[in-house]
Amino acid sequence: MLRKFKISIDGKEYLVEMEEIGGVPQVPAAPVAPVAPVAPAAEAVPTPAQADTTASVANTPAGSDAMPSPMPGTILRILVNVGDTVQENQPLMILEAMKMENEIVAGKAGTVTGIHVQQGDMVNPGEPLVTIG
Repeated sequence: MLRKFKISIDGKEYLVEMEEIGGVPQVPAAPVAPVAPVAPAAEAVPTPAQADTTASVANTPAGSDAMPSPMPGTILRILVNVGDTVQENQPLMILEAMKMENEIVAGKAGTVTGIHVQQGDMVNPGEPLVTIG
């Protein structure tokens, strides 16, 4: 994809054309079918074996292999979920920094094993964002 930028250096403007190499084309997400409501079970008691699915993914502990934030900013969108299989250079999330939207892409192919931020979180450089196993 060819992109054009206007750059000003010492008061002189330059028009620069840049080609993105190795980018992964974005595929629009398929619409999700609505889920029919389920009648509540009478006095259902959860067992310890049942996982709490309402727990926030931001509470997932980050290991040393987690992808760090490259810059300070705010998480605008998270494009993957825990358990998703991703390819190298696939966009994982959008990080807004200095009023610019930056794609955070996968550094390697694998499965997302943890997401350590939520939409709207402010992050600093080096903070863990996502773990790919």
